[in-house]
Amino acid sequence: MTSLFRLLNTRSELPPIRLHDLCHGAANLSLAAGADLKTVQHLLGHSSIVLTADTYVSVLPSLARDSAEATARLILDAACATGTRLRMPRRRRPPLRRPVTAGRRTHHTKAAA
Repeated sequence: MTSLFRLLNTRSELPPIRLHDLCHGAANLSLAAGADLKTVQHLLGHSSIVLTADTYVSVLPSLARDSAEATARLILDAACATGTRLRMPRRRRPPLRRPVTAGRRTHHTKAAA
């Protein structure tokens, strides 16, 4: 099968591509079209979803952005539905460290042996 595919690819004068590349492309395009990972696993005939996720599927940048935007939309919609005002948590400043003076031990210095 691989030899026949390679021959047809060469005769078509298209850039060289492997059968594996077609599987990888099909997995990515299926995900971009909205298919879930379990569906892609079934499409590729894998017995393990881990194999599908680790080997064939790379996250497309647009897919990652769409996912982040959908998550933000869910949070904002939930806040609007409950009438809850969203606010960012206050950043706490780290405590100021006192300079160590000679002859004086603080909790920042170790006792001399």
